[in-house]
Amino acid sequence: MIDVNTIDKYLLMHGDCMDKLKEIPDGSIDLILCDPPYNLAKYSTGNMKFDWRSEINNDVAKWDLDELAPADFLDEFKRVLSPTGNIFIFTSYNLIGKWHEVFDSEFDTFQFMVWHKTNPVPNIRKSSFLNSCELIVCMWNKGHTWNFSKQNEMHNFIESPICMGSERLKEPKHPTQKPLAVLKHIIKIASNENDLVLDMFMGVGSTGVAARELKRRFIGIEIDDEYYEASEKRIKATESKV
Repeated sequence: MIDVNTIDKYLLMHGDCMDKLKEIPDGSIDLILCDPPYNLAKYSTGNMKFDWRSEINNDVAKWDLDELAPADFLDEFKRVLSPTGNIFIFTSYNLIGKWHEVFDSEFDTFQFMVWHKTNPVPNIRKSSFLNSCELIVCMWNKGHTWNFSKQNEMHNFIESPICMGSERLKEPKHPTQKPLAVLKHIIKIASNENDLVLDMFMGVGSTGVAARELKRRFIGIEIDDEYYEASEKRIKATESKV
């Protein structure tokens, strides 16, 4: 069992999140903010290739085929979350009902946010809507940390472009890298400085960067070797700016 009192900045853990979660003490996490697999890869029709532009990634990633379900996280999430803690999970249309079914009865409140991507991947075939929205499920108990600001800043709707330019890692490229603007918005609302934020699907470390820039402590878990190394490098570089 790790001693969270010794974490003054961040702790990165390399391995399977379901195993590593068991090393986190009861009631020690103030905010769970993560982006588990959406299980959308099985609906993919493959990458779309063009002569006149770069191909469009429609395969997501092999790890998105992992059959992790919301029910798999319930016991550990409830165990590690502090009495004043919050849970925010990125998800998709095919899983939001399962998150609600499992978690609604376990917490005082179950809500959701919509992230509208202002620059979604174009629909070249013009056969359906653009995939411009992602969902974020939110759960908490009475007494949870909640930094309510202005009414017009507290909608359960946030607009932001997907990662572009210098924020977007080119190597390794993560197909679902989340923008810092969205992560920081959630972290500011749902935690305080020096609180401990957990991302058990760390990817390339975006939640860790956002947390550290906002003076929160961070625990990140990642199983992929390349992503873990990228996170380690990226978060370490962030420390020189904090």
